[in-house]
Amino acid sequence: MDYGARVSALLQYSSQALPLTRAEFVVHPELRAIEREPAVTLFPGARDADAALSGLLLLLGGWEQSHELSQNNSSPEGSYWHAIAHRIEPDSANSGYWFRRVGRHPIFAELYERASTILAQHSPGWKLKSAWDPFLFINWCEEARLDSMSERKSVAMAIQQAEWRLLFDWCATASSR
Repeated sequence: MDYGARVSALLQYSSQALPLTRAEFVVHPELRAIEREPAVTLFPGARDADAALSGLLLLLGGWEQSHELSQNNSSPEGSYWHAIAHRIEPDSANSGYWFRRVGRHPIFAELYERASTILAQHSPGWKLKSAWDPFLFINWCEEARLDSMSERKSVAMAIQQAEWRLLFDWCATASSR
């Protein structure tokens, strides 16, 4: 995907995966500069520029900035980023509330496929339902946090990173309407 030079450079430079807890975030040196740029400047023509910026801020270690932006965005994508932020906080009940507001999101089918692939390559003892279930994933993240050196942590982080990429791409690209 072509996000423009500024965002593409940040995505290449930032090799960090989203952690499972807010305390594990590493703040990217460009965070302060990015949070001051208008979303529409960073993501011209995006389906939801504010939601894309919320995702980018989260990736760059700006949990608070992402949380504030997503909680002021009433779109399903804003609610989705808000749910992810609370899952990472961790505040599972609050995350569940925001996922209920999201409903069934268009990225769920592809996320299910990617999670299936990740689970097939590892053995965390987790089984998917017949479709993507964000509430089940909240539970898996809770389990993984309890045993931070386990394979479950790396699997949960891999699924969360796939989720981040799918949602970010959805928000940052133009709608096909």
